[in-house]
Amino acid sequence: MKVEGQVSFKSDLKLVVFYHGLFGERFIANLMNYSNSCPSFGACGIDLCSQCKENVYSFSKNIVATFGMLDPLTMPQFIEDAEEFLPKEIPKADLAIAINLHPDVLASLPEKLKESGIKGLIVPVEEPKWCSAGLAKQLKGKCNDLGLEFAAPKPFCILTPSDEHPTINRFIEEMGMGYPIFEIEVENKNDKEKIETVRILRSEPCGAAWFIGIKLREFEFENIRELWDRIAEAHHSFPCTGSMEKDNEYNETLLHIAGYAARHAVDEALGYEGDEDIPEHIMDVVVK
Repeated sequence: MKVEGQVSFKSDLKLVVFYHGLFGERFIANLMNYSNSCPSFGACGIDLCSQCKENVYSFSKNIVATFGMLDPLTMPQFIEDAEEFLPKEIPKADLAIAINLHPDVLASLPEKLKESGIKGLIVPVEEPKWCSAGLAKQLKGKCNDLGLEFAAPKPFCILTPSDEHPTINRFIEEMGMGYPIFEIEVENKNDKEKIETVRILRSEPCGAAWFIGIKLREFEFENIRELWDRIAEAHHSFPCTGSMEKDNEYNETLLHIAGYAARHAVDEALGYEGDEDIPEHIMDVVVK
């Protein structure tokens, strides 16, 4: 299902990715826009994948290096010389992304990045144990001292532009990844609203917005809760990579944070300004 006028994305930003686990693999696959890499392949209600992202982007050439790291759960709880677990040489790039690394390895990473001329570090948190609030604060302070940009979005899909990190802003804006942004055209039909067109202006780094967009196109609804149910179903079916473990800082699961963010992004595109039924304690996290 191709959409006329869909925005395409291009960038010359250079990335280095350190990762362990399925989410890292999925993020890299989405960056490269592999054919059939969508984890919901075949779940769009059609016999074959519609290739909705075909020719929209591919950042294969932007990835300078990927480093598969050891499972932090198999490593010692405390590591005296964490640099031993990092590559001896890290190629020059603009931005590093570190996914699910041991805390001591993460803490030793900024100095190595500075040596390689890298300008910023993103530490996505899809599970609370990946990076605690205390470690994120420590990393931010260390990066500030070294002149590096830093962001630890929890989950990855709440990452938004900030004056504090112009290089990270390029990742968000040029590669179209972070807090989702939709452009939606709706037609009134028989006392119902019918979604005619959905364009993706920015997707979650896992690629979920593309699947949500497919599930929303031509969807008819009488009230906003029917729409919310449709978004939630698509978000879960993709499936979302946010953890179902409750995060102590948010007092909420990261999967629910991601789900509310996706729903709010669709509401924004529709110009809906009513009561969104978002819990008060996460309103500032979800509404961007």
